[in-house]
Amino acid sequence: MLLNRRKFLGGCAYLGATLTLPSAHAQGWFGGNRVVKVDQAGNTAAAEALIATREPILSFDTLYNLQLAISQYEPFVAAGGWEEIPQQAFRLALGANSPAVVAVKRRLISSGDMPLVEYADDSFDADTDRGVRAFQARHGLVVNGQIDEATWYAMNVSAAQRMQQLYLNYTRVQNMAAKLNARYVVVNIPAATIEAVNEGAVEQRHTAVVGRADRATPIMASNIHQVNFNPYWHVPKSLIRQDLTKYMMENSNYLAEQNIFIYDGSTKIDPQTINWSNISDREVNYMYRQEPGAANSMGHCKINFYNPYDCYLHDTPGKELFGENARFHSSGCVRVNNVNQMVNWLLRDNGDWDQNKVDSTFEALTRLDVEVKARVPIHTTYITAWANRQGTVSFRDDVYKFDEQGKVSFQA
Repeated sequence: MLLNRRKFLGGCAYLGATLTLPSAHAQGWFGGNRVVKVDQAGNTAAAEALIATREPILSFDTLYNLQLAISQYEPFVAAGGWEEIPQQAFRLALGANSPAVVAVKRRLISSGDMPLVEYADDSFDADTDRGVRAFQARHGLVVNGQIDEATWYAMNVSAAQRMQQLYLNYTRVQNMAAKLNARYVVVNIPAATIEAVNEGAVEQRHTAVVGRADRATPIMASNIHQVNFNPYWHVPKSLIRQDLTKYMMENSNYLAEQNIFIYDGSTKIDPQTINWSNISDREVNYMYRQEPGAANSMGHCKINFYNPYDCYLHDTPGKELFGENARFHSSGCVRVNNVNQMVNWLLRDNGDWDQNKVDSTFEALTRLDVEVKARVPIHTTYITAWANRQGTVSFRDDVYKFDEQGKVSFQA
């Protein structure tokens, strides 16, 4: 059966040890006539500990870990893999009783997210809650312990498909690992995350927002050379036709509200003189510039690296997107959560920069361009499966369909 999100909505790890933590902040729920104490916060912490190691997604160590994961998955897949989860499992959570819980438990046991039990009953108990959270963490989902739509869908990806991801990504990492320096930044597009790596260890990890499928973030290798503090944002010509005209037809005050001004050379243009329903090529070629400030699309900074795509890392005023499962919203550039910490990491070889100086420059809205002395390498990559040393295998959706195409190398 081929599964997809539309069908689902219309109708409604690793193979090894799992972590257990003692309860600290227990919450109660009633199961039959008994009260069971469950540490949901502790279960979330245990799930996050599975993936919060210092090993990079992209490194020589990743190759070894992927090889080990493949050796574990191969005999399991040959034996038939895991079973599908019925739609009746949708929205099940701690305290529920349902025959579908049995299938959920069997699925979690199969992928090592729950310990093996002699009998899987129909109660969504503490072990099930812990297992669901571990599964969610490994798949980059919001860790809430509920069989929500994204979790149900991820559980129903077959073991054979997961194995194919391991094969593809082993080759991808193998192709890139030899090109890595001691210090580098990795943007992993399917995970929408960024790692700042030094001497084989992740020193910072950031949640990101990357390009949506129709405006994909390009895959490339480059060097970070500059940080623009409190920058102007020059609206790309492609966005003027695709987005700005639509916004102006919906709200004639949009540019003023967003603090965006139009210039023809040094002459300021009145937006009301432009026919936004039929904008001319000359008008598209005007400069559309957003002033620095709280609403600026770049937020407090822009991080530049050499490339022909006008792609860069940047801050954002829209922090709410960092809390989503699928963070594919940008027009190709990469938004960085806690970007002030990354800026400090990039400028640490500049001598006169520390976290306090970065933060105060942000807050003062000081307009400043700083060259990055270290010229830190950056790799935007496409890795949908990886593993760490403690045996946790992580998977992500094939958002750009490169797995589907069997792509293992990308033009630099």
